[in-house]
Amino acid sequence: MSRLLLTHARVVFATEVRDDVAILIDNGLIAALDPETVGNTRTLDLAGHLLIPGMIDLHCDALEKEVEPRPGVHFPLDFACAQADKRNAMAGITTVFHAMSFANHELGVRNNGFAAEIARAVHAWQAHALVDNRVHVRYEVTDETAPPVLSELLRHGHAHLLSFMDHSPGQGQFQDVAAYRAYLARTYKTSDTEFETLLAGKQAAAAGAMARMSALAVVAREHGVSIASHDDDNAEKVDALASLGAVISEFPTNLAAAQAARSRGMATLFGAPNILRGKSQSGNMRALDAVLEGVVDCLCGDYSAAALLPSVLKLPEMAGIGLADAIGLVTRNPARAAGLTDRGEIAVGKRADLVAVKYLGGLPQADRVWVAGVATLSAHFDHV
Repeated sequence: MSRLLLTHARVVFATEVRDDVAILIDNGLIAALDPETVGNTRTLDLAGHLLIPGMIDLHCDALEKEVEPRPGVHFPLDFACAQADKRNAMAGITTVFHAMSFANHELGVRNNGFAAEIARAVHAWQAHALVDNRVHVRYEVTDETAPPVLSELLRHGHAHLLSFMDHSPGQGQFQDVAAYRAYLARTYKTSDTEFETLLAGKQAAAAGAMARMSALAVVAREHGVSIASHDDDNAEKVDALASLGAVISEFPTNLAAAQAARSRGMATLFGAPNILRGKSQSGNMRALDAVLEGVVDCLCGDYSAAALLPSVLKLPEMAGIGLADAIGLVTRNPARAAGLTDRGEIAVGKRADLVAVKYLGGLPQADRVWVAGVATLSAHFDHV
């Protein structure tokens, strides 16, 4: 792998931003900052660019839409993985955890067997990939059939993050039965009869949920896979998940839950599209309000990978936080939460996952992207 010297960039480090910095990349790693001698090295001038660490997205649902763009309409899995891979590179995301739901009562991509096929397809595509593609398995805890499937994925290295979610009415995202009924009718065209059968099944399966979660948590910990909770809405739920080893609280629905998660040492994760849009799609706490309250550790692409970069770069103006702290929400902090100690910041010895950002009419775009020192994206927006 050839050596590359990036020069004249404005660089976002872990705790500061510095102008006119030179970075030497060698053998996939950041080898030196402002080196005095470089020898036989190719040079790239990044004047006018902001250079940030490659972004790390712990929760992105976009692959499900690449596989199933319309209900019941499925693309070949290698094709879908390739499209998601390209979209993430274009968004400046160098490590992505594709969120796959395992909820066998739901149709399409969230059927356990099909979801497992997609997880394995992500693993297979990685040999050709532009970015580091990983799998975030989301276990719907009232599904009694998913644990054997998830255990196999964890043991074979096809799952890299495990979250526990409970979309039963009365908690989390769905505060009552009417909200859950409306969601299923809108998304899956579920009839009233089908809904009543589904609801009765979830209520019956709830009794054994904690035992299933505990068993899966053991497998995850044995294989070094981080565990997350989902839609935490009170301190009791946070405590229960923390007792299983959860280190991430995804989308806490209110300030008290977010504060409880952080008090237990869990990293909180909110959706970046929420910041760009200015509101939560489910009416829960806005991500911007959470940033203002100081309870956000990580931001994710959620349903839009492209929203991550413009959202985080708005935060210094919108929330009054420093640029280095804002970038840390999508780099250093998620790396730490996922146990990825080799990346997440621009420092000597770290992986050379880097994104050169250029502003076009006020909109930040990933202009060049490197993953482990390999150039994976070079865009020419202005055609000059």
